[in-house]
Amino acid sequence: MDEFNFYNSENDGYRGGFGDYVDPIPTTSFQPGMQPPKKKKGGAAKVIALVLACTLVGGSAGVGGAYLYNRVTGPQNTTTIYEEDRPQVRTVVNTNNGQPMTPEQLYAANLASCVGITVNTTQNIWGQITTSAASGSGFVLSQDGYIATNYHVIEGAVNNSDVTIQVSFANGDKYDAKLVGGEKDNDVAVLKIEATGLTRVTLGDSSKLVVGESVYAIGNPLGELTYSLTDGLVSALDRLITTTGTDENGRQTSTTLNVLQTNCAINPGNSGGPLFDSYGNVIGITTAKYTQSSSGVTAEGLGFALPINDVKEILADLIEHGYVTGKPYMGVQVMNVSEEAQRYGITAGAAVSYVAEGSCAQKAGLQVNDIITAIDDTAIDSSSALTAALSTNYKAGDKAVLTVIRNQQEVKLNITFDEKNAETEANNQQQNNQQQSSQDSQNNGGYYGGYQWPFGNMFPW
Repeated sequence: MDEFNFYNSENDGYRGGFGDYVDPIPTTSFQPGMQPPKKKKGGAAKVIALVLACTLVGGSAGVGGAYLYNRVTGPQNTTTIYEEDRPQVRTVVNTNNGQPMTPEQLYAANLASCVGITVNTTQNIWGQITTSAASGSGFVLSQDGYIATNYHVIEGAVNNSDVTIQVSFANGDKYDAKLVGGEKDNDVAVLKIEATGLTRVTLGDSSKLVVGESVYAIGNPLGELTYSLTDGLVSALDRLITTTGTDENGRQTSTTLNVLQTNCAINPGNSGGPLFDSYGNVIGITTAKYTQSSSGVTAEGLGFALPINDVKEILADLIEHGYVTGKPYMGVQVMNVSEEAQRYGITAGAAVSYVAEGSCAQKAGLQVNDIITAIDDTAIDSSSALTAALSTNYKAGDKAVLTVIRNQQEVKLNITFDEKNAETEANNQQQNNQQQSSQDSQNNGGYYGGYQWPFGNMFPW
């Protein structure tokens, strides 16, 4: 199959402002009588596994509104995220008893909940200070100002205090936004603006989606055609796509996501916006689209959105903690063993190039140059296989047995995984940068530890 290019953090969003045009808020209002009846009991819950997600968070269907309310509400926290039940779409005969909204009603009911997001960056080019803006979309989660979007929309502001984020509403209101937290592995982020009484969306149940039902997106294509409504169908469910980008050190990174496919028009600037079902509930976050294959074939009508069930708990964690809790972390940097190295007898696996001081990997006895070939009974033949195994099978605090090759001998190591958070990641990255700088100066940039390092790109875990 040909590889495709995706809109990602480097080219998502028109490089410019939102312009002076502001869409008026429609006067049509959604009538209470159009609310769908409550869901009938029964039916098995569907669980969607996220490849390369770092823990099974937000994956199971049927997460109740009361549960999410408890996740983000406490003695000092009054933030509420709302969910809504909807009738099961009938796959044989649709009797229309659920009374779905018309497109006009859906737009009028949700326009005030949809926002444009502008990430302002300032650069010094040849001595001249220039300011540019990357545009994306988002939607209001709560009346007190929490807003959801894609991580890649606001990625430039994650570690740079000079980058500012602005949120714009259809009525012309604009707010400076603070990044509450982001989850790069699942391309989700939460912003906070200082406002009250906002109109929030209602989160739906993406497990009830069926291929062929209608969906709608409200967003800001090209960053200038603000608050556009587009419609389409659910084209497929449970697609796996891989997006690529670069990290803060210029290394190439990749992320594999579970998504739903739609022919709803999605363009640069739509990323982070809501995808609605016909009942007006958010059932996805628009994220990517196919543009062109590696052979030059142009693709149309292939858009993708994160199923909302996959990210509900992630959103709640970001609001409550600023990061996703429970994700396993080893505190290592690993590389792929290249095909050339394998031809010389080096075992395929995740080759350890760095172990953070005080990490669970160091406590387990893992060493630089070890090659991880298995976690418990799961074979590891690459850094991505290590990521997938940790993502789907473990959480922080779990114990496992690592199988490693050290000096051509197999060694078993017992490990208890740390939690991935700002402290453990910063410890890993800071130490690794210092060590890598020292090694580069000693080895003329081409050697590692006195010999040629025969592995590929490096990945932090």
